[in-house]
Amino acid sequence: MPFPVAPGPRRLRKAAAPPPGPPESAAPESAAPESAAPAGRSRSGGPRPGGESGPSPHRSVFRPDIEGLRAVAVLAVLAFHAGIPAATGGFVGVDIFFVISGYLITGLLVREAITTGRIRLGDFFSRRARRLLPSAAVVLAVVAVAGAWLTVPLRRADLEHDVVAAALSFANWRFVGQQTDYLAAGHAQSPLLHFWSLAVEEQFYLAWGPLLAVIVLFAAGAVRRGRAVRAAVALVAAPVALASFALALYWTDRSVSLAYLGTPSRVWQFGVGALLALLPWHLMRGPRPLRLVCGWSGAAAIAWCVLAYDASTPYPGCAALVPTLGAAAVILAAIPGRGERNAQGAYGVGRLLAGRAPRAIGRLSYNLYLWHWPVLVLAEARFGTLGWPAKTALTLAAVLPALATLRWIEQPLRRSRTVSELPRRGLSVGISAIVLPIVLALVAGTTTLNLLGPAAPVDVKGLPPGAATGPALLARTPGAALPAGPVVPAPLQARKDFPPDGPCEVAPAVTSSPACLFGAVDSPDRIVLLGDSHAGQWFSPVLALAARRGWALQELVKQGCPLPQLAVHNPQLGRGYRECDTWRADALERLRQGPKPRLIVIASLNRYTADPGRLAAGWEKTLKPLRALGAPIVYIEDTPVPGTDIPACVSGSPDSPEDCAFDRADARQPDPLARRIAAGALPGVRSVSVNPVLCPGDGPTCPAVVDRILLYRDDAHLTNAAAVVLAPRLERLLTEAAGLPAPDTAGTGGAPGGRDADGSDGAGATPGADGWTRLLRDDFDGPAGRPPSAARWIHDVGTCYPGCPAPQWGTGEIETMTDSTENVRLDGEGALEIVPTRKNGRWSSGRIETRRSDFAPPPGGVLRIEASIALPDVTGAKAAGYWPAFWTLGAPLRDGYTGWPGVGEIDVMESVNGRDTVFGSMHCGVLDGGPCREPVGLTSGPQPCAGCRTGFHTYAVEVDRAPGAEEVRWYRDGRLSHRVSADRMDRATWLRAVDHGLFLILNVAIGGGLPQADGGTPGPATEPGHAMRVDHVTVSTREGAAR
Repeated sequence: MPFPVAPGPRRLRKAAAPPPGPPESAAPESAAPESAAPAGRSRSGGPRPGGESGPSPHRSVFRPDIEGLRAVAVLAVLAFHAGIPAATGGFVGVDIFFVISGYLITGLLVREAITTGRIRLGDFFSRRARRLLPSAAVVLAVVAVAGAWLTVPLRRADLEHDVVAAALSFANWRFVGQQTDYLAAGHAQSPLLHFWSLAVEEQFYLAWGPLLAVIVLFAAGAVRRGRAVRAAVALVAAPVALASFALALYWTDRSVSLAYLGTPSRVWQFGVGALLALLPWHLMRGPRPLRLVCGWSGAAAIAWCVLAYDASTPYPGCAALVPTLGAAAVILAAIPGRGERNAQGAYGVGRLLAGRAPRAIGRLSYNLYLWHWPVLVLAEARFGTLGWPAKTALTLAAVLPALATLRWIEQPLRRSRTVSELPRRGLSVGISAIVLPIVLALVAGTTTLNLLGPAAPVDVKGLPPGAATGPALLARTPGAALPAGPVVPAPLQARKDFPPDGPCEVAPAVTSSPACLFGAVDSPDRIVLLGDSHAGQWFSPVLALAARRGWALQELVKQGCPLPQLAVHNPQLGRGYRECDTWRADALERLRQGPKPRLIVIASLNRYTADPGRLAAGWEKTLKPLRALGAPIVYIEDTPVPGTDIPACVSGSPDSPEDCAFDRADARQPDPLARRIAAGALPGVRSVSVNPVLCPGDGPTCPAVVDRILLYRDDAHLTNAAAVVLAPRLERLLTEAAGLPAPDTAGTGGAPGGRDADGSDGAGATPGADGWTRLLRDDFDGPAGRPPSAARWIHDVGTCYPGCPAPQWGTGEIETMTDSTENVRLDGEGALEIVPTRKNGRWSSGRIETRRSDFAPPPGGVLRIEASIALPDVTGAKAAGYWPAFWTLGAPLRDGYTGWPGVGEIDVMESVNGRDTVFGSMHCGVLDGGPCREPVGLTSGPQPCAGCRTGFHTYAVEVDRAPGAEEVRWYRDGRLSHRVSADRMDRATWLRAVDHGLFLILNVAIGGGLPQADGGTPGPATEPGHAMRVDHVTVSTREGAAR
């Protein structure tokens, strides 16, 4: 909101009558305007330079009515921000300020050009800096400090950037980049949102001042300098204003934030004021009654806008003409003609605006505008949503800091001769003042970012066949305590945790989706994902479903566009969403003309209308052409809508995210389409829902975090991490609902007939002479420094599976797993090396697992898993924290099983801290306790293993399913070392642990629960670089009960 600098004196001087003069004789930027000398004479008595009479370049008659008009403008804005019901259009106060600013500042500069023949830009910017920047700097500094205290950490991180943007006068572009809808902005927005208008003004004058200076260079030498300068400036201002207005109309129809906050779409309002300042004097000599009508008409137009406009008004388009021209009419009507003392007499609007109360508010308007919005926003950050009476009281309270800033900062600097004598001093004062809030914001922001954790988005891009999608969310008991540890993704990550679909979730202005094919793009089979952003949030799970079958995924998704055919209003565009209707028709036509999909997955927000009849009709219009395609259609019921900024809330409650639970009744509204599908009203359409996981139980609230997974990236959409974690569950639901075939075994990395995925003869299809059928054999042959076979092995990377259901791999280990050959490589001599390394105090290591997850004994037979391993050759303090292991997990865990350890874990070999001992264990049942004594498990305990660090030893497990004699046996170097029989537990627990396929894992961890239990915590003395070496891995089966 612009404020032409330096209001006039507290009262009109009575020593001299106001001289007749052009519009620019209104109050300029100067500290204290003095009575001008009679027109046509300089104070020395000589004629003015330039051939025309006029006032001195920086002194003129004070316009009290304009100061009163500033009061009207600021009161309108304050009433709008306070939420006073009658002032829904109070945002037009900003437009009034733009007109006033263009009128006063252009008049000031043109008058200087006429008087002196040039424009002193240094003086101009110096006056602006010392007038505007110190007060702004105080507000910014207070907001930086108070915001760090009153707001949640995630908003503090945003506030740092807001302070810097406001201090450097580009706040409007920052908010444009965030697609901020100013008219719909609640107090969850930035406490510095109002600085957008100050930024617009400064950007305008950074261009307008130099442009006028250039114009003056060409016009100042004319015989009639005043007329030439005015004409030249008008010839530039008029087309610029017209072009800006045309751009405002164009942008208003396409982007509310860009149209409202962008500088180019606001220039025309400054231009209206500028043209008003350039009017020839004879046009101001109309009859006083006409000027009286002009002034009151302008005031009535402003009042009508304040009362009639609201957030749904397309703005600033044609609607902005009314308050803009209304302000111009008020200013024009009060300009005195030659020889006049009062332009409108006792009944003009100017007389009312020049009253003592309006002028007092006008003098305070700049500082009041600076203070009121932060007071409102920070109060709501501390106390929650407030009603309009409370906000009105807070707005009135903002008068106190505004008065203090005016009295002790603005006025002393404005009146200081020391500061005003040289332009560079004014610039130095302003620039120096603005450094303080920037420093405070950067310090607070850095501290906050350290608390918030990593900012990079969670890496779950691309889901290859069989990739670990992470366990699904646990169906927790409502009200149960959450597991300890940080949430994943971190709140700062969550804000950026979008589906990795690039430009395929198209923006509001786009009317046709690009060709968005993913997965096996050349496959004749494809799945279609269709809908709005609530469909787009399922991109990763649906891509996984397609990829596991070797199919393509076609995504047709548009932001804020209801899939049912409904006419809706788009807040970003500020009007009816025509682009949505065009896009929807285009998407349906593309599906009609394209290949028949194997499956159409649809989803859409179910809150576009509260009219069930209208919604049903809209769905019928969309589903009719979709059903005609003959493909299965599955609707994913709409997910809960929290209605509050979940990452921000969680950032403020890191140790108790359950405090961020939200109301179930509001979040999970009835889904009319799901009800119609369930009733059989739409043949060929099925529905599925993951809402029992997202909002379990029947309590009054839904959780924001489940098992440490942060579910929402904003107030309505799932994080991509949550979607990935839910992928296995959703795949099962979609597969069952659509009647799809199960994915081919080869799709998970195995191959029919028991052969390896690369087709090598390490996996025979027929039993050998000993009765064993080999399913896998890897001797790790190959050149040194190469990774292991990608056909057989998957690299686990990071500190958890995608979606991070179990951070630090669920054990507390501290390393980051990588796929670098620094950590996992062939040694060139027929062995695999897994090497933990440490750089800059950070550990990294390697963890690989078999692509196949279907290793299982035949019915009544035996599965044997074997590896020849040399443990890391390090001991003592240098080995503290080392944890090499060879182990298996149940295949359902890869597919998203919930509830380790029930699905089973078999530790073929583990060793910790460089001890000459090894362990073998089986994990099953439930946590804690149970028949498997979790979390310790059914373990062999430490068994002596002399020489295990200096040479290869063979470790094996056999899973025997012989009827009546089922057990798991451990062997070292061919000798039985441990066994767990089925009768150690109930039948159901045993079957859950072994009645499925297994996949194998090789890794070296650093730190974690087992090394710590053995007294070994990694420290500075722990020595990196010691490899676990694996000579071979073999998996075989045997028919019958081999004992």
